Amino acid sequence: MSNANSEAKDKPDALRLLERLAHIAEEKKELEARLTDRAVLSDPKELKRASYRYKRCEQILSLGEHLQSTLKEIEAAEEMLLAGEEDEGFLDGIRAEIAELEKRTNLLTSELRALLIPPDERWQRNCIMEIRAAAGGTEATLFVSDLYRMYFRYIERRGWGQEVFSSNATQIGGLKEIVFLVKGEEAFRYMRFESGVHRVQRVPETEASGRIHTSTATVAVLPEAEEKDVEIDPKDLVIETFRASGKGGQHVNVTDSAVRIRHKPTGLSVSCQDERSQHQNRAKAMHILRARLQELMRAKEETKQGAERRGQIGTGERSEKIRTYNFPQNRVTDHRIKVSLYRLDEILAGDLYEFHNLLLEEEARRYAEDSA
Repeated sequence: MSNANSEAKDKPDALRLLERLAHIAEEKKELEARLTDRAVLSDPKELKRASYRYKRCEQILSLGEHLQSTLKEIEAAEEMLLAGEEDEGFLDGIRAEIAELEKRTNLLTSELRALLIPPDERWQRNCIMEIRAAAGGTEATLFVSDLYRMYFRYIERRGWGQEVFSSNATQIGGLKEIVFLVKGEEAFRYMRFESGVHRVQRVPETEASGRIHTSTATVAVLPEAEEKDVEIDPKDLVIETFRASGKGGQHVNVTDSAVRIRHKPTGLSVSCQDERSQHQNRAKAMHILRARLQELMRAKEETKQGAERRGQIGTGERSEKIRTYNFPQNRVTDHRIKVSLYRLDEILAGDLYEFHNLLLEEEARRYAEDSA
């Protein structure tokens, strides 16, 4: 190892990260110029991309200023300790202040490390979430309802919006499946962590012996696709209409308002029946189909290019068990980061912030290792 590399390794994380901010400041200047360019201003997609990156540069530089200021405060406090002040009470106060400043440094360093990961263009998009009951029969459908309520509350907390595209309810209040759109800034960046198998362990209300049952549900999270992102030839589509079933009132049950669209080249099929209008159901089904096709194309491209970098958290595959909700122990465990939080009620009430922040930190740590 060269002396330069050795010195870089010996530096604290905070200082190494701050050294990387010079090129962020340069990028911000370049983006300022781009955001006044008529060509960029007349291209909605390019304007959105440049604005997103500019805002991210601002966040990084602001965080860097806070981190640098905190490091200077620690340095000044340590100099006071070395000055030889004899008042032990005063020195204890300085030591406590240094401890708090070091905690703040660690937090700021983690946040900065996460922001310095090269952003994926898809992060800023809305996303489509699909939750489906898997193993566990009736109990699994009730778990799907629990997961949907959890996400609904989390979406509300973040100030985002949501729109249900399709759902299949059971008579006892469960859901066999539900598909919905999450609308908000960086919705996909955070919600992508929910892709995979979710497992619940609890005693069903119908279980007389008190035995704990294990049920599962799958969650898929797809970035929203625009029409120009995915070209679909109308000749490749088989569109069928049928009579909707389930809740929705008399109108739903007596008209052929439900729509099923099958994409012949891939075999993908999407059904929507929640809206009274056949036109609305068709529009929502196309929305879902476009997102699935986009994800299918991305997966094929990644297969050609080889495995994705190790820095990514999990695979996002529905077959991967990512989280367990254990009711008897009031515990929720995320298996990707091996973290258990003993506040199940709060998490089911939409408090996913801690898990998402920890997952972002782990993703940043792995990325830093891969880049070293």
